[in-house]
Amino acid sequence: MLQYVARRILIMIPTILLISLLTFWIIQLPPGDYLTTWAALAAAEGEAVDLQVLEHLREEYGLNEPFYVQYWKWISRLVFRGDFGMSFYWNMRISTVIQSRMAMTLVVSVSSLIFTYALSIPIGIYSAVKQYSIGDYVATVIGFIGVATPNFLLGIILLYASYRITGSPLMGLFSQEYINAPWDWGRVVDLLKHLIVPTIVIGTAGTCGLIRVMRSQLLDEIKKQYVITARAKGVGANKLLFKYPVRAALNPIVSTIGWSLTSIFSGSTITAIVLNLQTQGTVLYQALLGQDMYLAGALLLILTILTVIGTLVSDIPLAWLDPRIRFGKIEA
Repeated sequence: MLQYVARRILIMIPTILLISLLTFWIIQLPPGDYLTTWAALAAAEGEAVDLQVLEHLREEYGLNEPFYVQYWKWISRLVFRGDFGMSFYWNMRISTVIQSRMAMTLVVSVSSLIFTYALSIPIGIYSAVKQYSIGDYVATVIGFIGVATPNFLLGIILLYASYRITGSPLMGLFSQEYINAPWDWGRVVDLLKHLIVPTIVIGTAGTCGLIRVMRSQLLDEIKKQYVITARAKGVGANKLLFKYPVRAALNPIVSTIGWSLTSIFSGSTITAIVLNLQTQGTVLYQALLGQDMYLAGALLLILTILTVIGTLVSDIPLAWLDPRIRFGKIEA
């Protein structure tokens, strides 16, 4: 097992370096840069733009340098000093921008993950065990509707429903009077109330998809010969179900747990914009829209690293559940 993990970690290092290069290249593909965009917006609003100031800023931030020079300055500063650089848009250290949104991003993402797995696994097991029952049909219909409905549309529907029920749309994470208030019990309750809509919106698509995966995998397992043999030997129904078929059916779900690290860090960008959530998703959107290259590059690189680490995190419990994976002996 240790050799398997060590081999995977060694593969991760060149993968992350290559992806960092591609990330930095992609965010520089649009013509111009942040200063060009800023100058265009200022000119559109009738403000005077000092070309000498622009040139000075471009030299200060190294925007006149060739691509490979800019990349080396960026990645070397990040690797050797842990410095992501400055954000043009926010005019502050990138680490400060990320930290300012991290707490609320974690709250939204973790609540959505708990919602997703707490519902999808039990419902998927029920649908498989009670195949073709009324409950199975209901779960199937809801699952298809949930997968087919875009998150932003469901968010708008729930905002309207919350307005009709409470008289106020539960937009954002806090009511107006609690946005800058100190933490107390009232602010916690207000946060929990506002978490209902984003948790349902972000968690619904994942829940519905995992229900279908769990159901199909478990249906495949309970029809295998080892289950039939164990049942013939008198093994109890619950023990037989949870000790063998459920454990095997969890493999594809376990393999996706690590991928949730990216959503934990960023949240759902489109949903965050629609619901006005103060998460990393809106920061990334503003950075890409305004060509804030260092902020966008930092966020994309973090998401990439979390994806690679998440894959490893998923593979470790998967290798524990199925030893054939770590020994590479799965046959087609």
